[in-house]
Amino acid sequence: MEITEVRVFPVNEEKLKAFVSIIFDDCFIVSDIKIINGANGLFISMPSKKLKNGTFRDIAHPLNNETRRSIEAKVLEKYHSVVSGQEKEEGLSPNLGNDL
Repeated sequence: MEITEVRVFPVNEEKLKAFVSIIFDDCFIVSDIKIINGANGLFISMPSKKLKNGTFRDIAHPLNNETRRSIEAKVLEKYHSVVSGQEKEEGLSPNLGNDL
């Protein structure tokens, strides 16, 4: 699978920096990815849901570190491009799945 599109929706919060949607092979979308500013810099948090016991469980996630690093690199590259003003995501909502 290849990432064919990354859409970044910056937010102005202390730790949460953006919501992201990625599209694989122009036919499969993963939305509600978050870019978080942590103690060691920016990282991505995959979509998750809160369980009854208060913990969170990923809904969709890479199965190996190589795939996670590849996704994170592409997402953060796009994020830096958008926040530096080189690109703009306009007229789209962070919940991209509802836009299709």
